[in-house]
Amino acid sequence: IVTVNCARLLKADHHATNGVVHVIDKVIATTTNTIQQIIETEDSLETLRTAVAASDLSSLLESEGQYTLLAPTDEAFEKIPRETLNRILGDPEALRDLLNHHILKSAMCAEAIIAGLTMETLEGTTLDVGCSGEELTLNGKPIIANKDVLATNGVVHFVNELLIPDSAKTVFELAQESEVSKSTDLFRQAGLSSHLT
Repeated sequence: IVTVNCARLLKADHHATNGVVHVIDKVIATTTNTIQQIIETEDSLETLRTAVAASDLSSLLESEGQYTLLAPTDEAFEKIPRETLNRILGDPEALRDLLNHHILKSAMCAEAIIAGLTMETLEGTTLDVGCSGEELTLNGKPIIANKDVLATNGVVHFVNELLIPDSAKTVFELAQESEVSKSTDLFRQAGLSSHLT
């Protein structure tokens, strides 16, 4: 699937006497903002704006290149426990891993996404990007709220759920989500949960 500024290419290579015509499915708008400028001007990305500034990622998101930012909205940040959010925001390494987990290494428009696509993040992990009917999915969940916000250096999709990589979790948080959750309860009952957090 080929896209031009996120417009889908319907018919290619119509040769004319004075050139070539490619037919696309929408009007291409002028794009002037970088991904960083979109973050700075969008009202629903206030927490992300603070997080990017704290992690020194703004220079990357201003630079030339082609990235996909899966931008967590303020609503996405509000869904995780306040204690977890404060811990990540206060830990530069965990915060950088969290944000890099939301940046894909190439620009990926919604039209070009097909089911079962695995994309690598800047953090080095992978995300399963797919579709369910008209909705885009991440790791099987339809959490993309707004798609194809174009920037000069890539594309932004707004997501309403935070994608926390394992590297940004404590041992306790990892264990709760795994097959050793009962062991975690025993540590907690024994008053040792602070060692896991």
